[in-house]
Amino acid sequence: MNDLLKSQFDAVAQSYDLQRRQLIPCFDDFYGAAVSWMNTEIDTPRILDLGAGTGLFSSFAKQRYPNAKFTLVDISEEMLKVARQRFGNDPNVQYIAADYCNYPFTEQFDIILSSLSIHHLTHPDKSTLFQKIFNHLASGGIFINADQAAGSSSYFNNRYKEQWEEDVRKSGLAEQAIEASILRRKQDINATVEDQLTWLRAAGFTEVNVVYSYNEFTVFFALK
Repeated sequence: MNDLLKSQFDAVAQSYDLQRRQLIPCFDDFYGAAVSWMNTEIDTPRILDLGAGTGLFSSFAKQRYPNAKFTLVDISEEMLKVARQRFGNDPNVQYIAADYCNYPFTEQFDIILSSLSIHHLTHPDKSTLFQKIFNHLASGGIFINADQAAGSSSYFNNRYKEQWEEDVRKSGLAEQAIEASILRRKQDINATVEDQLTWLRAAGFTEVNVVYSYNEFTVFFALK
């Protein structure tokens, strides 16, 4: 991920969570679906959160698996500072400030999560990351990616953008925050649902599907 994107997320770290519901029109359903597909019989699953940011997604996962051991990885140290505030001195949560594409993970995980992060990668890097995720999942492990996906044509991409801006402007979010979000979104490199499912299958996942979608907001599920 590039330095510009890192600096943009550093700048909004303290207000990031407060804006989430307004910037994601389908917030409750989006994250609710992602958590509902987080199924494991392991009482203390090892969970890796890629692009964890403030730890929002991990906090939802922790409600479902309070005894889980979490590893939160994010390129923005400012974001991880907020995550540390969220989880306090919880010994079951560790933090890594790094680019997860290049970080040399040495352990296996039962669940790997990501939310609204992987769409910032180039398409080849997405495909490479999916293979890396597969390699670091234990047998029977789950990958859940709550992210953005491109439409099947420019018509749908334009309509998604228009509807998102309409929804956000109705949300009551300050104009400055809206403009900052629009600026950040210029760094997006969304891939189509079809391409992402193809890359997940090529990585070796036995079961892959979209389990929720609202315009570009899409939850992918993959089982090793």
